[in-house]
Amino acid sequence: MNVTSTNTDPVSMRLTVSVVESDYKDKVKEDLKKIGRTHQIPGFRKGHISTKDLERRFGKQVTSDVINQVVYEAVMKYIQDNKLNVLGQPMPVEVKELDLKNSTEFTFEYDLAVAPELDVEVDKNVHVPYYNIEVTDAMVDEQDKSFRKRFGAQVPGEEFEPDALVKGSIMQLNDDGSVKEGDGAIQVVSGILAPMYFTDKEEAAKFEGKKVGDKVVFNPRKATGGNVTELSSMLNIDKARVEEVQGDFEMAISEIIVVRPAELGEEFYTNVFGKDKVHNEEEYRAAVKDLIASELAGNSDMIFRWSARKVYTDKYGDMQLPAELLKKWLMSRNDQLTEEKAAEEFAKMEPDLKWQLILDRIVEKLGVKVEKDDMLQFAKGLAARQFEQYGMLNIDDETITKYAENILADKNYVGRIGEQVSEVKTFQALKQAITLDEETVSLDRFKEIASNI
Repeated sequence: MNVTSTNTDPVSMRLTVSVVESDYKDKVKEDLKKIGRTHQIPGFRKGHISTKDLERRFGKQVTSDVINQVVYEAVMKYIQDNKLNVLGQPMPVEVKELDLKNSTEFTFEYDLAVAPELDVEVDKNVHVPYYNIEVTDAMVDEQDKSFRKRFGAQVPGEEFEPDALVKGSIMQLNDDGSVKEGDGAIQVVSGILAPMYFTDKEEAAKFEGKKVGDKVVFNPRKATGGNVTELSSMLNIDKARVEEVQGDFEMAISEIIVVRPAELGEEFYTNVFGKDKVHNEEEYRAAVKDLIASELAGNSDMIFRWSARKVYTDKYGDMQLPAELLKKWLMSRNDQLTEEKAAEEFAKMEPDLKWQLILDRIVEKLGVKVEKDDMLQFAKGLAARQFEQYGMLNIDDETITKYAENILADKNYVGRIGEQVSEVKTFQALKQAITLDEETVSLDRFKEIASNI
C-alpha cells in the first residue's frame, strides 16, 4: 500500500492511497473464515461451509468492507506518523462502488483540513489586564452577619421576625371564614411554617407583627406557588389531595422560633474556621476578609480568561482556516445541512475554533499536563464546596478525600473534571508566564467591566 500527500494550500491536504490485492487478500480470507465459523448459514452446518461457497455468497461485500477498512487505517496511520493536526475527519473525495469484477487494484483520495501553523508568544511581552476586587469593610460585615446567623441558636420568641419559624395548628376554612369540620376537613394539629421561603411574599407578609397566640389567615396554594410537594408536606396530606387545596387556612400560632446570632468567641471561631485557626476578633475579621478575597478571585480569574482570549485572538485571530473543507465536513455529518446552512454553522463555530487552536499552542508552550493528583485535588475542592452548602465547613481531610474519590469514580463526571482541571492549570500557568496589568477595582466597577465583555 502506498500513501502520498499533496498540499492544495497551507491548510488543506489531499492524500492518495493506492491499494493492490496483497494489501487486503489475507484479511478477506480471514474474515470469510470467521463468517463460516460463527454464522448459521442456511443449508450448511455451522463451520462446515466451503471457502468457495463463502466467497460466492459473501466475497464481494467482505472484500469491499476490508478494502475500505485497510485504506482508512492507512490514512489514520499516515496522520499519526506525520503528526498532522487534522480538523474534523478525513473526507473521501469521491464515494463509489468498487469494481471488484474487473480490478484488484484501487486508488482512493481523502481531503484533510489541517490546522494552521501558529507560533504563539507566551512570555512577559504579552500584557493582559487582571482586575482584583476590593474587599470592603461592608463585605466583611455582611459575611460576619451570615456566619453569626448560620452558627446562631434557635430560641423561642414572642413576636414574628423575617427569618422565624412558626409553629401551631393549621385549619382549613370554609368560604365564609369558619373552620371546616368533618371527615374531609384538612386539619394539622402540629404544623410548622417558614414564611421566609414562601413563593408569594404577600402571603409571607401576613405573619408580620404576629405574636404567640395570634391567628393568621393565609392561602397555602399561593404561599407555595402551587408546588405539589411543598403543599403536601405543609398540610400533611397525600399528593393526590393537593388539587382540592384552593382556599384559605387559619394558623393559630403556638410558638415562634427565632434565630439569635452567635457571639464572638473560641467556639464560634472554631465552628467557622476550624480549631486554633483564629483566636480573637482582629484575626477573625482578617480571616473573613481573606475568605471573601479568595472567593472573589474566582471572578477575577474568569474575567482574566476572557481578557486573555481577546488579547490572543486580536493578535493571532487572522489565521487561515480550511473553511471550505470544514463546511464540507459539517455537511457530511448532517445530511439535512445545505451549503447555506453549513456556511452559517461554520460562521458560528469559527471564533471558538480559532481560540481553541491558539489555546492548544499555549498549552503546548507551557507544557501543561493533567496528573492524577491534580484531578484528586480538584475533586476535593468540589467535595468541600458541596459540604459547605449544608453548613459543614470543617470536614476532615479523610472524609473529603473519600468523597472526592467517589466523584472521580463516576464516568459521567471524570471527563468533564479533566477538562476543567486542564483549563485551570493552563490559566494558572499563563498568569505566571505573561505580564499581568493588575488593577484593584470596586465590586460595582468589576460588574461594569464584566458586563462589557
